[in-house]
Amino acid sequence: MATLTAAMITDAAIPAEPRISPDGRQVAYVVNGSLWVDSRNLGVSGTGPRWSPDSRWLYYRDGRLHRISLETGEIQPLIDGAVDCLPLDADRVVVVTRAEPGPRDPVVWTDPLPKNTLGLLDPGTGETRPLELPGRHVIEFARCPEDDLLAVLTRVTPEQDPVHPTTELHLVDPATGEVRDLGQTELVAHAPVWWRAEDGWRVAYLATTPPGPIGGLAVFDAEHRNLSAGMSCCPTELVQAGEFPLAVFGDGLDTALYRLEHNGFRRLRLERGRLLALSASDSGEAVAVLASTAHEPRNVHTGSPEGPLRQVSDTRPELHGITWGTQERLAYRAADGLELDGLLILPPGRTREDGPFSLITIPHGGPYDRYADEFSLNWFPSGQWLAAAGHAVFLPNGRGGQGHGHEFAVSIAEAVGLGEWTDVLSGIDLLVSEGVADPDRLGIGSWSHGGFVSAWAVGQTDRFKAALMGAGISDWGMLVATGEEGVLEAGLGGGPTWAGPGPYTELSPITHAAKVTTPVLIAHGELDTNVPLSQAIAFHRALRYFGVEHEFVVYPREGHRISERAHQLDLLQRMRDWFEPLLR
Repeated sequence: MATLTAAMITDAAIPAEPRISPDGRQVAYVVNGSLWVDSRNLGVSGTGPRWSPDSRWLYYRDGRLHRISLETGEIQPLIDGAVDCLPLDADRVVVVTRAEPGPRDPVVWTDPLPKNTLGLLDPGTGETRPLELPGRHVIEFARCPEDDLLAVLTRVTPEQDPVHPTTELHLVDPATGEVRDLGQTELVAHAPVWWRAEDGWRVAYLATTPPGPIGGLAVFDAEHRNLSAGMSCCPTELVQAGEFPLAVFGDGLDTALYRLEHNGFRRLRLERGRLLALSASDSGEAVAVLASTAHEPRNVHTGSPEGPLRQVSDTRPELHGITWGTQERLAYRAADGLELDGLLILPPGRTREDGPFSLITIPHGGPYDRYADEFSLNWFPSGQWLAAAGHAVFLPNGRGGQGHGHEFAVSIAEAVGLGEWTDVLSGIDLLVSEGVADPDRLGIGSWSHGGFVSAWAVGQTDRFKAALMGAGISDWGMLVATGEEGVLEAGLGGGPTWAGPGPYTELSPITHAAKVTTPVLIAHGELDTNVPLSQAIAFHRALRYFGVEHEFVVYPREGHRISERAHQLDLLQRMRDWFEPLLR
């Protein structure tokens, strides 16, 4: 019987970016930087696979845009600086390019950042004709299936900050360069698609739900109509699929696939666990997707949107002989009666009757994320890694996340740490009352927004014997002012500090640091721009001031995610060691 090691996690070959060919017969994807088609490694490195309309060429990027012939293996280098592309035919490729900044010493923050620009590339000559959107930063685009008209989303700046949060939608004719401005979109618009409505072609996109509090995503059209209003599940992806786009919806612990038809969304299938990274053929009758269930890691699957899915990749065969902890679906109610769900992972070979166990709770990030009933083994979160050490692991889906509709998602706007925290506590209390969790051996720890919940928890109760705050928020006002997603953080924490006094002070863990008695492991990437390192430094200094036992670890060169192998190994072992006293 194989034994799980940290190296099996850090060295995993994980598939990403599945892209089915326009004719639906092949699927390209990336495994740790290498390009694959079906079960064949193409022997080249790159990301962002895109097919030519005739399914004969595969375009990809490795700092430069290339294309490779699937028939001959010929590789043609095209242009530098491309960040996305869409081949229209053999002689025209729509490209988004980014100008690299020159040497910046000193760095003048008030200088404008280089913007992404749109152009039309001729692969034969290598020449690119600009498609002008003056003063705009190009985010994404989509081609109308009936002709070449492009729907283009832009911002005034590459930064997603609370000063310039608006996105705009444009129609661009690549043949003439003519631009028609359709005005502002809803907040943080992305994933544009074309949709044949009853009155003709329209553009739809994903964006954060208005009016009122920030939280969750919805599908909108250019007239600001919410096409997913009233649904009890939440859209997470929207992709072109012929005349009628396909959408992935988080639905509780599972995932649903819908098609946007003339009169709205129609559900095609409900799949256990998680589906993500969906792509579709030109006809919309074949799809490729990453799929994962409780004890099966993510792999590429293909098939019909309504028929069975066939697994194409098997990138982690080293895991086949390992005994995993049983993963159990939970359904329970919050203190106010709200219906909630989550997952419980028991130590391998153990059952509930062997309890009570030490229990580690891992709140999810986002907060607009969720735990689906999928395989939990990554550098973080890593439920099976902690279960293999002998702990029971609780993965709660508190309010503010995906999978339960708009009202559920927006319920923590300007109220982070309140209802979402008592939701976590209700689940822990349930597991204690059922004899699964030992009330004297509780731990909590997570990353990003989950790291915030962990830092918040230890300022609200002394029930936890150990905690991990990974890349977590300690001061919401400071995060809005310095984080890269300030426009969203302002809606969660209660606005920017320059707007005057607000709820962000009371909602910040730093405010409650004097009440902390739980030992805390603080871990953070040195170069994190999403949740800057200052958030961890502030909490570290507060805990030091109040004499709280803690350890503060900073990973050099790392951003919001920990990427280097040695750092991932260190974090996996360090968190196990930190929670090891709970086993005694």
